This record gives sequence, structure tokens and C-alpha cells, in this order.
Amino acid sequence: MDFELNDEQKQVRMSVREFAEGEIAPHVREWDETQHFPVELVPKLAELGLMGVIFPESYGGAGMGYVEYATIIEELSRVDGSVGISVAAHNSLCSNHIYMFGTEEQKQKYLVPLARGEQLGAWGLTEAGAGSDASGTRTTAVKRNGGWLVNGSKNFITHAVHGDVCVAVASTDRAMRSKGITAFIFEKGTRGFMPGKKEDKLGLRASETASVIFEDCFISDDNRLGPEGLGFIQAMQILDGGRISIAALAVGIAQGAYESALKYSQERQQFGKPISEFQAIQFKLADMATQIDAARLLMYRACYLKDNGKKVTKESAMAKLYASEISVKVCEEAIQIHGGYGYTKDYPPEKYWRDSKLCTIGEGTSEIQRMVIARQLLNQ
Repeated sequence: MDFELNDEQKQVRMSVREFAEGEIAPHVREWDETQHFPVELVPKLAELGLMGVIFPESYGGAGMGYVEYATIIEELSRVDGSVGISVAAHNSLCSNHIYMFGTEEQKQKYLVPLARGEQLGAWGLTEAGAGSDASGTRTTAVKRNGGWLVNGSKNFITHAVHGDVCVAVASTDRAMRSKGITAFIFEKGTRGFMPGKKEDKLGLRASETASVIFEDCFISDDNRLGPEGLGFIQAMQILDGGRISIAALAVGIAQGAYESALKYSQERQQFGKPISEFQAIQFKLADMATQIDAARLLMYRACYLKDNGKKVTKESAMAKLYASEISVKVCEEAIQIHGGYGYTKDYPPEKYWRDSKLCTIGEGTSEIQRMVIARQLLNQ
């Protein structure tokens, strides 16, 4: 059992860290305040291979594994979770759905430009009435003239406005509930397919989140992703990997908050000495560092299993659950260490804290993760 990244993985980490600190850090506050989605960053991310991390080079990807992928998401999120979650949604959800379940023709048409970063991907599962209960999908797809007529909407979609390709599920047989849901690929500009309201979010404000709307949207049967009725099962398998990226997002945010608190504690003077010399602060830092390490180890265990073709339903849910919840706690403690300054936008912790909360909600709430874990334990 090896707890160290190898030399190549360390190089990946350092390259992404240098990129994040040089290209992202100077703009974090501005992007957050204006809710600017930095689409101009996509070509630079693509140049580093970050838009197709987990896909083979034959499909335009970087050919890396989940250990490298999680390391990349962590390093981006250490500086700005908004960029981390955009890269994660593009890789883990939209592109990966096509990679795992698409035909060779669909992979060549859609996955290759997505993996190269020439196009941006979105993924739609959640609806106004189908959040944790994703099987309650109300968007419908009805067979019509060799294709499908789609009506409905999806909520909280990353890249809903700028996305070029969107994978979304719709009910093709409502009586069958989860077994009557099918996945489809939608292209930007298709008649009847459009972005809806952009969300004004608490955190991760530079990551574009909006609804997508389908109004008599006709698509060819060639855009059906996999067999009819298997869309829900596909989505659950996609989320197994996606939750690893949310764990990485949470670890990165927590790491950034911890580092800001550590630095501040060594600079801030009270009662004639740095506050880092007070045991109360030392204990906080010790707990924060320990919790981050524990979350990272859970994350890497899930990555290792994924890279070795093992089932990761339980392990990815555990990593996501623990990492997301300790991320919120670590960020809150970082604010506490900063005192009054931590409550202002002049210091990093308040943004890390706002960003961290999404990790306990997106890709399955903490409550859903506990259900997933319990089912896996009881079905063993």
C-alpha cells in the first residue's frame, strides 16, 4: 500500500498548482463578485489536457487515471472551486456519460471535441420536482417520425448557457418510473433547446449554473445514448465517478482555507505574540489538517479502486460525504481563526466557506450519500 503520489503524478500536481496560482488566483475575487464564468480560461485548460483528463488519447483525452484527475480538481479548487467544479462537471458527467455509454459514432462526433476542449459539456438530471428522487423525472421524450420530441426542463445545470453539448435524461415510459428513463445528447442551437434562468448563488459564483428548457425539441434517434429505459441506471453509474470529483473539490477548498488560516495565524499578533502560539489556535489547526488528510485518503482510496476497475459506489459516497462535511467545518474554523477579518471579503475564508457548502448538496446530498452507503452495507 503506497500513500505517496509517484513522480509523474507529483509533476501533474505542480503543473496545475502553478497554472492555478498564475492564471486563476489574480481573478478569483472579481469573478466571484461579478459571477463571471471564465470561458476564456477553457483553451488554457485544454492545452494542459484538463478538459479530457480521464479519456484515452485516441479520443482526444490526456489518458490519465482518477488519481491524477482528483489531484487536478483538488489543485484547481484550492485556488477557486468555481473552476474546479466546471472542470469536474465537464469531465465526470457530460463527457464521461458519452464515453461510458455512447456508440463509436457518438464518441467520435461528441467526445473527441469535448475531450480536446474545443467544446464545453453540460449534464442534466435534476428537475424542479426531481432532486434527490431523480427517478421522478418529468421531462418527457415521445417517439415521433424516427426521432424524439422532448418537453420539460432541468435545473441547476453547470454550463447551461455556454455548453455546446448537453447529456440529459427524459422519461420515455412514465409508467415504468426509473426503468422508463432514457438518456439523450443535445447540441447547442437545436430548435426548442435553450438555457433558462441563471442562478444567483451563494458560492461557486464563477461557475455558470442555470436551467435548460426543452420545448417541442425534436432530436434524431441517433442522439439517444444507450438503450431505451437505461438512462437512470447510467446516471447512477456516472455519479459513482462524479462523487470522487466532488470529494476532490471539497478537499481542495478545505486545503485552501486551511492554508490561509495557517498563514494568518503566524502573522496575526495578539498579547505580544503570534496567535499560532496559543494552544486554542494550535488545536484548531491540528484538527483541520487531520480532517483534510483523512478526507484525502478516502478520496484516493476511491480513485485507486476506480482505476483498477472495481466497484466504487460505497467508497465514492463515503469520500464525498466525509470530504464535503469536513470542508464546511474547516472553512468555518478558518473564519474563526481570522476573527472579524474572516467575516470580510478582504480575506479568503469567507469565500471558501460559501463555496464549500455546495459539496454537501451537489451530486447527491449528504443524506443521500448516507442512504447509498447504508444500502451497500446491508446488501453485502
